[in-house]
Amino acid sequence: MDSFFRGFGVNPGRAGHELAVEAEKMIVETRGLLAKFFNHRGDPERVIFTQNATDSLNIALCGLLRSGDHVVTTRLEHNSVLRPIRHLERDGGVSVTRVGRDAQGYIDPEDIRNAITPKTKVVVVNHGSNVLGSVQDIEAIGKISRAAGTVFVVDSCQSAGVLPIDVEAMGIDVLVFTGHKGLFGPMGIGGMVIHQDVELPPARVGGTGVDSISPFQPDVYPYHLEAGTVNLPGIAGLNAAQKWFAELGRAQLGDAGKTVSHQQACKAALTHIESVELGHINRLASSLREMDRVTVYGPEGNARRTATLSVNIDNMPAGQLGEMLDADYHVCVRAGLHCAPLVHMDEGTVEQKGAVRFSPGYFSDQEDIDQAVAGIADLSEIVTHA
Repeated sequence: MDSFFRGFGVNPGRAGHELAVEAEKMIVETRGLLAKFFNHRGDPERVIFTQNATDSLNIALCGLLRSGDHVVTTRLEHNSVLRPIRHLERDGGVSVTRVGRDAQGYIDPEDIRNAITPKTKVVVVNHGSNVLGSVQDIEAIGKISRAAGTVFVVDSCQSAGVLPIDVEAMGIDVLVFTGHKGLFGPMGIGGMVIHQDVELPPARVGGTGVDSISPFQPDVYPYHLEAGTVNLPGIAGLNAAQKWFAELGRAQLGDAGKTVSHQQACKAALTHIESVELGHINRLASSLREMDRVTVYGPEGNARRTATLSVNIDNMPAGQLGEMLDADYHVCVRAGLHCAPLVHMDEGTVEQKGAVRFSPGYFSDQEDIDQAVAGIADLSEIVTHA
């Protein structure tokens, strides 16, 4: 990001000089890399860059839903889905069905099917829970949504860069992603991959650098949804991260990796990353489940999951536990309601102000896991003897 911004830090698409051309070329390349990464077979210009996933979800949901429409979602969603829908429900005449989940955090696709009505316009589901780590059967839900003629919107914030996502095979119409998590990009960049048959009205209008004579926002993508100057350093970060994924995948494949495509190399990388992260979370979960006063929420056994796990110790407030882990054990966790209040209502953790979430990543190591386990073990003993 630093190198690119120093070398080509100009506004792309606004001039014909060499620096602007190189900046635009990098953005076009990044759209293409992400299109391959998610197996989007349509025009790469339908890979749209936004401020973050919340921005993307607002553009998608507020653009698709109108008064009289019905939307199906779940009780596992983040506030980036819950709040736009709440506002549309309260202020925009949109009706909502929020599908429940089982004790381990999984949605039955048949419950989605049963919730769809003739007025259903959108089905919106998060791929992986940011509290429980449960991973939904997106392909099954996608088939149901497509058969019903609804627009299927998927929040991939917890899964993009960790699990393989194939928008074609999974029947995803709008894939929402953020840059700063599994995609290894910076904060403040996100986006959408939009199916060719889906049209969204622009949420903002203004300068694009093209068709300046037109009094209205251009219809052509990506300018239709990208008003104003894009986040050039952020996109450069995603560009570098995509190339890192490919390098990692080729290294995993050995000699065979020298000739594979970007998509194939990234698929190998994701297989490796998922294996590493699941190793971390399984070791953490198995240790914590052995502790008498520790409650571990979410999937058990071999159920499909991400490396996200939430816990509480007896009735200790989640914030207090998080602060003690940080101050005494140098373990960074996220304590609270995790912007997913319905999950905590269903788990009965609201009175404790939520839970403490661990989310080891690819660059975590065994020492990190051991330190987290030791911290929880010590603190559970303190509670026991209090």
